[in-house]
Amino acid sequence: MNIILDGLENMVLEENIDNKKSKQEDDFVDPWNVVSKSAAGVDYDKLTQRFGSSKIDTELIARIEKITGKPAHHLLRRGIFFSHRFSQCHDFYKNIVKVQRNVTFNQVKGIFGFGDSDCIGKISFPAIQAAPSFSTSFSFIFNGRKDINCLIPCAIDQDPYFRMTRDVAPKLGYLKPALIHSVFIPALQGAQTKMSASDPNSSIFLTDTPNQIKNKINKYAFSGGGATVEEHPEKGGNCDVDISFQYLRFFLEDDERLETIREEYSSGKLLTGFLKKELIGILQRVVAEHQKRRQAVTDDTVREFMRVRKLKFNY
Repeated sequence: MNIILDGLENMVLEENIDNKKSKQEDDFVDPWNVVSKSAAGVDYDKLTQRFGSSKIDTELIARIEKITGKPAHHLLRRGIFFSHRFSQCHDFYKNIVKVQRNVTFNQVKGIFGFGDSDCIGKISFPAIQAAPSFSTSFSFIFNGRKDINCLIPCAIDQDPYFRMTRDVAPKLGYLKPALIHSVFIPALQGAQTKMSASDPNSSIFLTDTPNQIKNKINKYAFSGGGATVEEHPEKGGNCDVDISFQYLRFFLEDDERLETIREEYSSGKLLTGFLKKELIGILQRVVAEHQKRRQAVTDDTVREFMRVRKLKFNY
């Protein structure tokens, strides 16, 4: 479910800190922790209400398609989106300093729940997160203009950074950024577990071989199917907790095929093994293509990409 920020600049997250202590049955999301006791993972409907956001509906998607002249990306249609980062430059750093001057320690304590024992790196980082929201951070692209809007796709746990950004933007004479919140890709073992670089079986890595991808999904991808082959056709599978289906939501681009798989798996017509086989084939192709392109990258390619240069921009 995609959700878009709607008037959150003056809100803080102190309530989330209290919720972690007093409402263990609820999901807890902040920039460092994502906790859910539900097998289906984070309840985004509740987060939408708690964060004061609103869902992206078909009307907004139609507007996006009208403006771009292209069909909306399948990740946008299904409530999934990828964020991006920018390289730093001198103007970028100047905006970091401006944000730091205009946000007090008490404010970031209220937003992020910082304590006296937190290191200064955590305290100073919100200003770094905020700086890419402003077009003046990239004067070599936008010629110093500060009237260009910014749309930030990010996971919902990053929302506090940009609540602060929206609050400080008018003080700097800048436009407030808008946000699209995205859902999380669950760990292979299920939505209640966490991806970790220290656990190679918790996720698929871009360095994995085709055989490693196959083995990980077959062995570790949590199934929403019946307990036995006999039970599954009777009760059907649960797509909300089945990790293979959840991954297909991210990587299978064909909407009609995804819906057919959902219906047939839910009815018990398809077994978990089919979903895993489908996912394995897709991920093997995606990872192999990435590895092929990565091998073609040279030091000269990186230098050219990172070079500060004037870009053609019509706005």
